[in-house]
Amino acid sequence: METFDALTKRASVRDYMNQPVPKDMLEKLVDAGRRAPSARAVEPWEFVVIMERAMLDKLAGIISTGVFLKQATACIVVFCQDTKYYLEDGSAATENILLAATDLGLGTCWIAGDKKEYCEEVSRLLGAPGHLKLISLISIGWAVREPKQRKRRTLSEVLHWENI
Repeated sequence: METFDALTKRASVRDYMNQPVPKDMLEKLVDAGRRAPSARAVEPWEFVVIMERAMLDKLAGIISTGVFLKQATACIVVFCQDTKYYLEDGSAATENILLAATDLGLGTCWIAGDKKEYCEEVSRLLGAPGHLKLISLISIGWAVREPKQRKRRTLSEVLHWENI
């Protein structure tokens, strides 16, 4: 798949088939995440891959906006060390994972981490040390149906030359 195809096809998926994602595909996704740009080349990220049904169900119970984790067959949790640009670096890693998953034909959904009321509980559940910040959780699986592309603002609505 070409880069712009992945950018165009990427959409949030919340309905998954009951079919596991192979470990080698999940490793490719984490590899894509670790290749993200990082301010000052700090690379503050740590990735936790969750495939166990019981843990996915626990996370779904904790995260009010992530009940669909009960259907996902995997989840990648992105943590970052508490550095100056942890949120930017972790978000770049998350986006790389989303695009790589699209390229592999997988469905994903970005679940917010930083600043959410469930941050501490998720971090505790996964045994994250205190110096790590929860950036995101990414539900992963095979989409039940082709994700619907939502209407986006046009290029002419968002592009400005020289000033706003």
